[in-house]
Amino acid sequence: MNILVIYGSLNEKSLNKELAESMPALAPENMHLEIVRVPEFSLYSAEREAVFPADVAAFKQKIADADGIIIATPEYNRGIPGSLKNCIDWTSRPFGQHPWGAKPVAVCGASGGPRGTIVAQYDLKRIMNYFGARLMGTPEFHLDNSDKKIENGVLKDEKTKVLLQKYIAAFKAHVELCGK
Repeated sequence: MNILVIYGSLNEKSLNKELAESMPALAPENMHLEIVRVPEFSLYSAEREAVFPADVAAFKQKIADADGIIIATPEYNRGIPGSLKNCIDWTSRPFGQHPWGAKPVAVCGASGGPRGTIVAQYDLKRIMNYFGARLMGTPEFHLDNSDKKIENGVLKDEKTKVLLQKYIAAFKAHVELCGK
């Protein structure tokens, strides 16, 4: 099973990058996780669709080829980052010709604060639902105060490690249930 893990931050020292990088070590057998940063596409505009960008087409294909997608999103001002929204806007074009429909998707996130990206995750789930993605409802994974629990892509907190391992295993079961 091939899972694409997209972390939705452009920051080199992103907590969500560290969260994503901690996942492969916790994945069940026969589950390969490829970690990628959200691409830096040019800002979406319908006028730019006439000459569809090659980098967008390649990333759409990467999404299409994956058995499932995990998105680790930061929370910026009670929503998802502009870079992640821009990626979704581009990969959903042309309308009706996108890889998100019926794709198993899980949403998670890490934050240095006490809310653990709960609002951003809700925002992202709402967007993914619009495109017909097969969202994993539960369990959810919100890593709060993550700057104290994760370092260099390694979870230091054993309780959090167990929760993340269960989350990843649940997503594997979700993907299998969806039948890709």
